[in-house]
Amino acid sequence: MFPPFDYFEHRRACQFKQNEREARIASLPEPYKSPVTSSDRVILSRPISELVRDVHRHILQPLEILRTYGKTAVLVHKKTNCVTELLVSEAEKWVQDGQINFAGPLAGIPVSLKDSIAVGGFDVTVGYSRNAGKPYPGDGALVRLLKDAGAIPHAKTALPITLLSFESSNDLWGTTKNPHNTKYSPGGSTGGEAALLALNGSRIGIGSDVAGSVRVPAAWSGICSLRCSTGRWPKVGINTSMPGQEGVPSVFSPMARTLDDLTYFTKSMIEMRPWKYDYTVHPIEWREEEFRAVSGTSEEKHMRVGLMLSDGVVPPAPAIVRGLRMTASALDRAGHTVKEIPTSSFPPSATPAYGLQLASTLLTSDGCKTFRSVFRTGERSDPGAAQLSFYMSLPQFLRWLYYAYVRYIKKDHLWASLLRSLGPLTTAQNWQYVAKREAFRATWFDWWDEEDQQFDFILCPANATPALPHGAMHDAVSSCGYTFLWNLLDYTAGVLPVTKVDAIKDALDPEWKPPNGVAKGAYKHYDSVAMEGLPCAVQIVGRRLQEEKILACMNVVEAALKGDGVEYEHLDID
Repeated sequence: MFPPFDYFEHRRACQFKQNEREARIASLPEPYKSPVTSSDRVILSRPISELVRDVHRHILQPLEILRTYGKTAVLVHKKTNCVTELLVSEAEKWVQDGQINFAGPLAGIPVSLKDSIAVGGFDVTVGYSRNAGKPYPGDGALVRLLKDAGAIPHAKTALPITLLSFESSNDLWGTTKNPHNTKYSPGGSTGGEAALLALNGSRIGIGSDVAGSVRVPAAWSGICSLRCSTGRWPKVGINTSMPGQEGVPSVFSPMARTLDDLTYFTKSMIEMRPWKYDYTVHPIEWREEEFRAVSGTSEEKHMRVGLMLSDGVVPPAPAIVRGLRMTASALDRAGHTVKEIPTSSFPPSATPAYGLQLASTLLTSDGCKTFRSVFRTGERSDPGAAQLSFYMSLPQFLRWLYYAYVRYIKKDHLWASLLRSLGPLTTAQNWQYVAKREAFRATWFDWWDEEDQQFDFILCPANATPALPHGAMHDAVSSCGYTFLWNLLDYTAGVLPVTKVDAIKDALDPEWKPPNGVAKGAYKHYDSVAMEGLPCAVQIVGRRLQEEKILACMNVVEAALKGDGVEYEHLDID
């Protein structure tokens, strides 16, 4: 299309979707507009396992739960701009016409979904205006499974255009805000989901993760999440910005307000046998014995924990270090063995820094052409993705000159190593990098089996910093190594909030200097005074396909913290 006409189409699509969303909210019936009542607060405070039990016993009606969470979803959206499509009007029809199986393990539980998940009758825009006005004819496999389990999809939530950001902003829906401090991002790319869950506009959500996209939003917004290994969770029935990208596969994974809800939801979904809905899912039943071997037996079973304080790329900020030290101390006092993992313990061919280089190269091996191809004229990109696109669009000679400047003039070897490998790959080069990925995975497999490294799990940061302000991905786009590493390895990883930023305790030493360009970008916006009250989380990492064990290990961590008198205080809607 001729560029000026394309631009006007873009603006019209954005205005149409925003008007449509506001009209849907304005037309909601009275139950969704009344103040939050005491009976609503009882529902909001109860674990989903209890709500399901009462629905099965006909003590509680699914519509009561839906209307409570529909009401709070609207309130949370008004504060954070987190909802793209509000589904409650259609959800009431699904409840009443028998489309939802209320004998299932998630009976009556409202579930929110990342915008990229297909719900019949609604767009799956992924934040691109070109995808607006094209509703899917039917539910995707994931939504069919949810309805068969008794869950009620009640909202679709915001994400960044391109899906390659720890922010959640685009022209189509606007900018999503962190519920703890609206000047900050809730994370991305599943940022709308995290904001909605943090303020109790939902209890259960589903997002996707290719470099940390469910874990960083959980860490920045103060909720829980689990990054499943590929093949353990459904992924059919979605849209994406990079179809066909399999160098570092994206996985859909659960998010929840509490660990109890996260565990119950994950178990329920796996017990629904998702491989019967989605050919990509491995037929692995829920392994209760693996969960019970850890959870609930912490007094008898002493866990061996590897403490990874730094990845050797971006040192964690004081607030993050404090959360890690606090967690490690609690585990130690609970009788578990905590051993620090220095970066020198990794083989040269398996350092986290090399992993970041491999993962970044594989993820952008098409030179960013695929996600750029959907943009319309004048459509705003994410600040981080825009940086990547600009660099990739440079002629090879200019990219080499910039690399040489960083390597030989600035003498930043680490940043230079990342720049050197970024650029469009030929098919042969892509194969070579996939082979390097497999060698990297094999080295890690052997490393974890060594006598000194036989950890039950690794405790590490979920991100080097707490939440960053809007637009900060322009500088911090490459600071994703603490989550990206585990995507490259395809390891199971969970995130648990443990504390909040303290202006005085977490101040940065004024003499401290970032060791490289990646760290410089991450720390450009670190300010403990401005960040006070933002969540700080830890990441609990296991090996591949260890979802049951990692959920149980998260339970051990939470129990140790509670035993130490530390309990994370969640936000709630006013």
